Parts: sequence; structure tokens; C-alpha cells
Amino acid sequence: MVKLLRAKLFSLMLSRIATKFSLIISDRQLRRRILFVLFALILFRLGASIPISGVDTEALKRLFSGNQFLNLLNIFSGGGLSNLSILMLGVSPFITASIIMQLLTMMVPSLKELYQESGEQGRRIFAQYSRLLTVPLAMIQGFGLLSLLGNQGVLLPITLSEKLVSVMVVTAGSILLMWLGELINEYGIGNGTSLIIFAGIVASIPQAIGQVVANFDPSQVPLYLAYLVAAVVIVGGVVIMTEAERPVPITYAKRVRGAKLFGGASTYLPIRLNQAGVMPIIFALSILLFPQMLINFLSQASHPTVQAVANFLLGLLNNTWFYAIVYFALVFLFTYFYSAVTFDPDSISTNLQKSGAFIPGIRPGRPTADHLGKIVTRLTLVGALFLGVIAMLPLIMRALTGVTALAIGGTALLIVVSVALDFMKQIDAQVTMREY
Repeated sequence: MVKLLRAKLFSLMLSRIATKFSLIISDRQLRRRILFVLFALILFRLGASIPISGVDTEALKRLFSGNQFLNLLNIFSGGGLSNLSILMLGVSPFITASIIMQLLTMMVPSLKELYQESGEQGRRIFAQYSRLLTVPLAMIQGFGLLSLLGNQGVLLPITLSEKLVSVMVVTAGSILLMWLGELINEYGIGNGTSLIIFAGIVASIPQAIGQVVANFDPSQVPLYLAYLVAAVVIVGGVVIMTEAERPVPITYAKRVRGAKLFGGASTYLPIRLNQAGVMPIIFALSILLFPQMLINFLSQASHPTVQAVANFLLGLLNNTWFYAIVYFALVFLFTYFYSAVTFDPDSISTNLQKSGAFIPGIRPGRPTADHLGKIVTRLTLVGALFLGVIAMLPLIMRALTGVTALAIGGTALLIVVSVALDFMKQIDAQVTMREY
């Protein structure tokens, strides 16, 4: 009986998947959106394969081997930094600009009002400020990165005017990616910036598999199998923690209008365990990468004091455990910060009160907001610890296995899983909307 029930459930699931797939294929608008996303990502990968002039490829490979800073920065460039393409900056300047604008909302009341209370028009103006801030940040980051690579012998000696031309090229590439991401937001499906990072990570998987195959050691087969099991378990844990939510019961008060009785229904308010998603890790990486790039640039300064301070800071950041502790702390703090920005208990309490809804056992108004705030604070603690552990996953795997090549990249893994889940949810929402 149980086997028969499982078989029926499995067949129903397969038929449901087949129905949705046929709707995706047959619906012209949805098909166009998906094809637009694929076309945009193909353009991005083509641009990421076009290198700037004067690159020493062998010196570039030597520099990237074992350099944690450049490998993390390469994630945000979507793989464009590993071959110094015209898109080598990726979406990192735009993400940094967005972080700065989000932080300013906590300090400037007018910006907070513009972002949270002025509706769609206010958010458009706020987004325009982020775009304008992206341009100088991209120029600074491009100049610093090209100077650093030139000092490392990766770039051939060039004049100042030629360097400025290269800075303008990579800045234009970063602005192009920002525009491409916004086109995906408008005409495609999913978050454009996240999909660009996702595409860069996925594109690097064949190369990583090739390295493992090239260095294959038959005596390490049990370790490889344990690695595969751990990878599956970690992916499953990421999916569970990403999808987990706390339902808060909501009851609507009964109201009499004329001869009819309205209300009295019960539902729930879903509060996600990981309210901030993947953004705290992206924010923490941006905060770590941008100053580190400036410190690398200052370490080449001629002034002995500046050089000594920069080398001291570089020594701290190159210490694996110090870097991991700072990374964990930033992820933890940004999880609370982003949750506070995206989830406002006061506005939710006000909306519930206006619609005649309440939480059983909790008075409307301020007590409801305090109750929701306590729930979010407790959930955010679990979510922040989870994101912090995921961020330190490479160190944990390296400590357990002793093999650097088998260190699972927690940051890349979380970004890939979260973006894939969000993309599938949005497709499912589009299909469901068309079904009804």
C-alpha cells in the first residue's frame, strides 16, 4: 500500500513537472523572458573572454595560484578577472555602491524616506544614485587593480595615458554589466546581478573538475567519495536553511456589513529563517575586497611609513585565521543589518491593524511590532550563524581533509544554490499565474 502510494505521488509529481515544462515551452512571453536571460548571459561570457592588451598570461596564472584575495574578487567578476578581460571588474563596483547607499539610509533620514516610504518613484531615484556612485568607484578600483597587476609583472610596462585608457575600458565594462543586469531584471526573470555572478561561478566548474582529474590519485579515492557525500549533504543543508521559515499565526477579526459577516479567517505570516538571503556574504566580501585592493596598492608606495603600515595590514589579512574571523564577523553583522532593512516590524504591525488582523494573544500596535521584532531577532541569530559557517566552509574542509583542492567554496556554493532556487521560484510563479 505504501509503495503504491509512493508510486502515485511520484507519477503525479512527474506529470506536474511535465505540465509546467509544456507551459514554459508554449507560453510565448515566458519563453521570451527565459531566452533573454540566456542571451544576456551568453553576451556576458563572450565579453569575459576578451582580454585587455599587454597581459602576460603565465605571470597571471602564477599570481592567481593560491591568492585568496584575487580568487574571491574573481567570483564577483564572473571569471573575467582570471584572464584580465574587459569585464574584469564585474559587478563589484555596483555592489559596493549599493552597500554604501544602504548604509547611508541608516544615517540620512531623507534617504531612508526616499527608499522606504516614497514608493516606486523614490526607489528609482535611489537606484539612480547607486548607478552614479558606481562610476567613480569603478574608476578607482580599476586604477588600483591595474597598478597592482602592473607591479606584479602581469601587465607589460605601459605609459600613464595607456593605463588611463585601460581604466576607462574596464570601467565601461563594469557599467555595461550593471546595465545588462538591470535589463535582466526588467525583461528577463530573476535578479540580474546575482545571475551574472552565478554564471561566472558555474562557468568555472569545468575547469575545477579538470584540475581534480589531472591531479587524480587512486589512493585518495575514499577521500574523494567522502568529499562527494559531504558536498551533497552541504547542498541539502543550504537548501533546507534557505527555504526554512517560521509561520506566525494571523487571525482576521469578524466584521458585520449589512446582513453579511466578514472576516474570522485564520492564516499565517511566513518569516524566513535566512531573511537576508545571500546578500550578507556579498556585502562582507565587498567590504573586505575593496580596502584590501587599496592596501595592496599602497604597499607599493615610495613613502616608507605608508609602505610599512600597508605591509602590516596585508600581513594581517593574509593570515588565514584572522581573515576568517573578520569575514565571519562581517557576515554576522551584515545579516542583522540587511534583515533590519528588509523587514520592518512597525510597518507590518500597522498594515495588520489597518486590515483588521491580529496575532492571537498579542495586542495590536506596538505589542505586535515588538513580538515580530523578537521573532526576527531570534531567527536572524540562527541565519547569521549559518551564513558565517558557510563563509568559513573552505577552512573547515581544509582542516578536516588537509587537501586544499577539495575545499568546498562556501561562498560560491551558497550563491549558486540561492540564485538557482530564486530563479526556479520565479519561473514557478510565472507558470502558476498563467495556469490560473
